[in-house]
Amino acid sequence: MNLFNRRQSLTLLGAAVLVPSVTPTWAQGTPTSPTTLTPFWPETLRAARGQTVYFNAWAGSERINAYLQWVSGELQRDFGVKLQHVKISDAADVVKRVRAEKQAGRKDTEGTVDLIWINGENFAAMKRDALLSAPFAPTLPNFQWVDTVGKPTTLVDFSVPTDGLESPWGMAQLTFFADAKRLPQLPQSMNELLALARSQPGRITYPRPPNFHGTTFVKQALIEHAPDVKALAQPVTAAALEAQAAPLWRFLDALHPHLWRGGKQFPQNSAAQRQMMADGELLLALTFNPNEAANEIAAKRLSAAVQSWQFAKGTIGNTHFVAIPYNAPSKAGAQVVANFLLSPAAQARKADIDVWGDPTVLDVARLPAAERARFASAMRPGQLAQSAPALPEPHASWVDALEKEWTRRYGV
Repeated sequence: MNLFNRRQSLTLLGAAVLVPSVTPTWAQGTPTSPTTLTPFWPETLRAARGQTVYFNAWAGSERINAYLQWVSGELQRDFGVKLQHVKISDAADVVKRVRAEKQAGRKDTEGTVDLIWINGENFAAMKRDALLSAPFAPTLPNFQWVDTVGKPTTLVDFSVPTDGLESPWGMAQLTFFADAKRLPQLPQSMNELLALARSQPGRITYPRPPNFHGTTFVKQALIEHAPDVKALAQPVTAAALEAQAAPLWRFLDALHPHLWRGGKQFPQNSAAQRQMMADGELLLALTFNPNEAANEIAAKRLSAAVQSWQFAKGTIGNTHFVAIPYNAPSKAGAQVVANFLLSPAAQARKADIDVWGDPTVLDVARLPAAERARFASAMRPGQLAQSAPALPEPHASWVDALEKEWTRRYGV
């Protein structure tokens, strides 16, 4: 997520709002047919009222933090559930904490985490080590609107089946952006990017792995050069790494001498790379949020001439999720939170460029007209004009193997 592999801090954020005596009809079930509720959902709503849900979520974005503040108020008002945003910088630290609690014999209601923002190798680790609660996602009333056909990564997380253990929250896909005045011809593959770097030495780079965006850049190059892409969907082995990644290292060996500072140094993260592009030092930047450039233009941090694009044959895409640990004290409340996060109202607000700009996991075309209208908006400067195919992530086990080998070869 991946996007949420950051180090941890434990600042808490919460809001208390008066609780109404009646839960809104749409919140009781689905926007069109409350009678289709899963049989136990009313019981879940009753059990959740009065609970506090400790949501461990990355806090590196003011927009995301503000969005969660809004979510907190809605949940308190409509469901009597208090959401505490436990601000973290690395989901891996939360996984370690839950694992330590299990090793210490904590029972299934004695944990410190009710809900976690997660995907990729962190989900794979929690699933493998039985650190997650029982499957819950398909039983959420709003799960019926998830686009599991057009967005298959809502059911498969880095080639690991979710099996209902985590609920989809948002979509992500590797996207590049550049000032069209400085870069009128946009590279459409890694090989075209190499050609651009050769013609414009020192004007291209990528974040340093294990930063998530840097690792994603490396995985994109791996997918484009691997002899057998299907092998990447399987757990990594030493033999598979040697066979499939050999062309990747040859590509990076050819690319690095033409990068910023000769490929001897790399930006620490995508925000640093974006600023270098805004300052004219670099020709392009990358993101995993297709709406990031539009967000930055709206905030007047990027020129309105910046445009976003994805490679013609596709770029890596995935879904980020929320999951409930095995020992969450407020499991009912956590399910209510997850269901609200899937509601058209919450998904549309999250997708709004002025709020967050995180793409929805819902099949908007299937929503009732009133709910579908929430997503209607005019194209904004910098917004992705046309999406390319989303390429599946390699199996989660490839992340650590690639990062270690990259560090061995280029990290010193």
